[in-house]
Amino acid sequence: MTARQTPTQRLVPELYCRDFGVSFAFYRDVLGFRARYERPEDRFAYLDREGAELMLEEVTADHDFTWLTGPLETPFGRGINFQIEVADLEGLLGSIASNGTKLRREPWEKWYRAGDRDVGQRQFLVQDPDGYLLRFCQDLGERVPT
Repeated sequence: MTARQTPTQRLVPELYCRDFGVSFAFYRDVLGFRARYERPEDRFAYLDREGAELMLEEVTADHDFTWLTGPLETPFGRGINFQIEVADLEGLLGSIASNGTKLRREPWEKWYRAGDRDVGQRQFLVQDPDGYLLRFCQDLGERVPT
């Protein structure tokens, strides 16, 4: 890893997958992530989209199972969703639709209390090939609570 490839985030989830090729193609071609670097021999990639970073790694027979806390059963990631902010939610929705991927929940607008302000976002839910729940959102700004 070069200095330029060094992770910039302090929390980067590593998502295990059943088929690295399928998952990598989904994140790259459908969701618009780019590979910051890859280790093909490990079926691993470090991905980035607009500063949202994550890692993908295939679980293989020779995998170091130290990192697994229990059996992997689909859908993976039960009980967690990953919020990923994007600049162009409509463009991403177009890419998802053209790929034939079904949304878990259609886009909706939501305002959340954050201190003395409400912050808004337009968001939708989609699951990756292994069942991880992804919540993509676009910032709608702030407002005074009503």
